[in-house]
Amino acid sequence: MTSRSTELWSYAEIARHINVQPETVRNYRRHGLLPDPDLTDANGHPKWYADTIRSWARNRPGHR
Repeated sequence: MTSRSTELWSYAEIARHINVQPETVRNYRRHGLLPDPDLTDANGHPKWYADTIRSWARNRPGHR
């Protein structure tokens, strides 16, 4: 059985999930509004587990 929590998202996937532009997600990170990445890939790109972002998105800035 595969756990959903192993799915890794980049800025683009996070942006699609919360219906914003990827640059908005980058700004969230710059301003400390996004959780720390769960890992960084071999190219230095931050990645988050989908479950990390789903949990964060329920309480994200501006979310009502």
